[in-house]
Amino acid sequence: MHPEWGSVGAETASALNAVRRAGGRIVAVGSTSLRLLESAAAGDGALRPFSGETALFITPGYRFRAVDAMLTNFHLPRSTLFMLVCAFCGLDVMRRAYSHAIKSNYRFYSYGDACLLFR
Repeated sequence: MHPEWGSVGAETASALNAVRRAGGRIVAVGSTSLRLLESAAAGDGALRPFSGETALFITPGYRFRAVDAMLTNFHLPRSTLFMLVCAFCGLDVMRRAYSHAIKSNYRFYSYGDACLLFR
């Protein structure tokens, strides 16, 4: 998986930590946001400021620390991003979702149809 650059500012990290402390959920919009938030997360899930490249390669077995849900498009099957979403909510769940998407003629890849995924 290629590295991507991004940042999580101190104010954003603080606001997201407050949401989590209040019992709220953190929702990443897109796989890049998910990778950046996970890169900014400490072992206990608390977010800290982060700026730079994330080379985080998320595959099944990864222990998510920060993100509770994600909004993302339907990635191409057999891609690294498909592995990421399988790690997030399980291979069986994603197989069922992709089977439905194919039968329903959803659009895949960039600018395709989106899905809201929960861990």
